[in-house]
Amino acid sequence: MKRLIRILAGLLLLCSCAQNPVAQPPQGPIIVGYSTSWESTMPDPSLLTHINYAFGKVQDDFESLYIENPERLQAVVALKSEFPSLKVSLSIGGWTAGNFSEMAADAGRRKHFCADCLAAVERYGLDGIDMDWEYPTSSEAGISSSPDDTENFTLLLKDLREVLGPGRLITMASKDDAKYVDWESALPYLNFVNVMAYDTSRPPYHNAGLYKSALTRFTGDEAVKMHLAAGVPREKLVLGIPLYGHGDSKAFPDYVDFKDFAPGSYVREWDADAMVPYLVGADGVMVFSYEDAQSAALKAQYILREGLLGAMYWNIEADDSTFTLSRAIHDGLMLK
Repeated sequence: MKRLIRILAGLLLLCSCAQNPVAQPPQGPIIVGYSTSWESTMPDPSLLTHINYAFGKVQDDFESLYIENPERLQAVVALKSEFPSLKVSLSIGGWTAGNFSEMAADAGRRKHFCADCLAAVERYGLDGIDMDWEYPTSSEAGISSSPDDTENFTLLLKDLREVLGPGRLITMASKDDAKYVDWESALPYLNFVNVMAYDTSRPPYHNAGLYKSALTRFTGDEAVKMHLAAGVPREKLVLGIPLYGHGDSKAFPDYVDFKDFAPGSYVREWDADAMVPYLVGADGVMVFSYEDAQSAALKAQYILREGLLGAMYWNIEADDSTFTLSRAIHDGLMLK
């Protein structure tokens, strides 16, 4: 009798998995770059495995999808003709992008929105959808929110998986502290999770230190550990790397792309604990926190050492004309 019960339980589990297939992560290591609608630089597909096109938006009717600069999206997708293994997804949301809460709260709106996502995937030849809701239950970005957002976010992922099917990608951008998501219920629908392990602070603290030091408030390693503790498996974790820096808003602007970085008379220092560079003034105080080829390569080594799926970076067009940081990440992960 016990053996029969175990067999029946196994059959029920198989049926359940067939109805709600668990999204499998791709083979690693992967490299995900965000390409923006407002820039003109084209990505180098030889340095990437995945491109997330930013952004699509939830329209003000709370159920329709709007795509910024669709002609550029078409140009990015066209890269697949030369690199057929390249995966291109539409990223929906971004900082200050709202209307998620209202859309996800209503079953009819969710289904209409997911149908729009499928239509976009089919029209543009996309490989999937990347959800960048920043963040369920939070109005930090100046968007509407509800205490029910976390549960409704899972329902949105479920509806999206049902529409897109098991063969297409569903990914998401996650806050560094792993909050706002019910991971146990959401993970079955997600192929992988892009951890935004940056914007953790401004000078005199690092933007994206890898490990703790006197100059960090939160680190990439802590972000990984918090996601692991929340139940996200290593094989679905993608570590985010910034291709930009933050200044003190005096010596340097708050936000500077790597391509526009010029140290001037300021002195480069290396934080051997945090494993990132920074610039200081004559008084030795940090005025600019940034990423360079050395720190990007060390983050690639960390990804391999920790058994994570891969790297993600924001954003492709912030790199210089020779793709210095993109190449450091690629070469570090692909061991070339």
